[in-house]
Amino acid sequence: MLGVLVAGVFMVLLDATIVNVALPTLRSDLHASGSALELVVSGYAITYAMLLITGARLGAIFGSRRLFLIGLSLFTVSSLACGLAPGTAALIVARFAQGAGAAALVPQILSVIQREFSGSARTRALGVYSAVVAVGAVSGQVLGGVLISANLFGEGWRPVFLVNIPVGIVIAVLTVRLVPAERTAVGRRLDVPGLLTGSAAVLLVVLPLVLGREEGWPWWTWASLAAGALMAVWFVHVERAATARGDDPLVDLRVVRTPGMAAGLATLAVAMIGYGGFLFSFALHLQGGLGESALRAGLTFAPAAAAFGAAGYWWRRLPGRIHHGITPAGFALAAVGYLLLAADLHGGSRGGIWLELVLVALGGGLGFGFGPLLSQALVHVPAAKAADASGLLTTTIQLAQVVGVAVFGSLFLSLATHHVGHASAIAVSTVDASLTGLTVAGLGGALLLARTVRRAAVAQPTSAGNE
Repeated sequence: MLGVLVAGVFMVLLDATIVNVALPTLRSDLHASGSALELVVSGYAITYAMLLITGARLGAIFGSRRLFLIGLSLFTVSSLACGLAPGTAALIVARFAQGAGAAALVPQILSVIQREFSGSARTRALGVYSAVVAVGAVSGQVLGGVLISANLFGEGWRPVFLVNIPVGIVIAVLTVRLVPAERTAVGRRLDVPGLLTGSAAVLLVVLPLVLGREEGWPWWTWASLAAGALMAVWFVHVERAATARGDDPLVDLRVVRTPGMAAGLATLAVAMIGYGGFLFSFALHLQGGLGESALRAGLTFAPAAAAFGAAGYWWRRLPGRIHHGITPAGFALAAVGYLLLAADLHGGSRGGIWLELVLVALGGGLGFGFGPLLSQALVHVPAAKAADASGLLTTTIQLAQVVGVAVFGSLFLSLATHHVGHASAIAVSTVDASLTGLTVAGLGGALLLARTVRRAAVAQPTSAGNE
């Protein structure tokens, strides 16, 4: 069951990045403009981020398995539409639909894990989920490079999307067989005011972040960000008012007061902002600065991805008495990794064994930091609030990566365009040095989470091993 669920999220994560390496082929084949290509990439992220919380609530109303299958079906059909698209307009529409399918699918996974697993089994399941999130974010470039290079059946970029069809069908069949359907809660309904204000807030924030860099950050991007912040405040007011009236809010914000949840969300946001910025800037440096192919650039990430996945899964084998300290220790190691990477790349290094070792240290640190994070943030969340927690966590992951790409991508590109020797190397080094500071700042939330987990272990000694 767990394998089927994480296969779904892995496919969704692949499609967030796999299209990047197909852009040159798309441009020549469809005669696409730069703005159209931008929407092919960002349209997916916009609807995905905007509808995640709604997807979590619909899962609570209609059942997680049902929404998982609906999202998977929409994702698979829209992947077919992408692969068969006759022009850029059809491709852009299909990419928006793909994002909507992903938003319906992804939140259900954490909800099912919260409901169907307990104790050490839940910890293992969340470790697998964390590892898949880490590896999936990198694997898109590798697989995309392989498919574009292979030029299957002479179809160029189309197999990048069509590969989802057989995978989606297999996952759907196995989901029906292996994932149990739950009894849905009677009387739960969709909070329309919360849906409208929450979706508007996310859209107003995400839209300028994904389009602003290419557009040169015109005035409307800043106005949209300000409006999004105000709408987010209004969303909190709407949800609190719904709770006070005894209604069924889109997100029960009381879940944030669950011990460890607020600190976990803050730490998760910092970690994923940094991770998104690192993946984007380092990939640009490898391909634009060093002239590596998309496939070779993707493979350069492999040691970090492998270390991230291994640490994110195997951390629970460490002695239970130190589990509460693994997340801050992991982020401390990641900060050192970013710093060493900044020092190594500054002079225009083209890699070597030292770079690979640094990437392993960085990936391992992030894995140890991120791996326990989800299980520790969710450990006190009751099953009845699983959808609310899932919506908040998955939205935080997506939004944080978008923010990371926007902020650190803009920093990299602004420095890499300077006409000086090793401009790209200086740019990526500056980004990694900045990520060092960001990760150190994130240690505050990690330490708060560690204290919460430690207190819970002392108060309930029998559950310390699970935590």
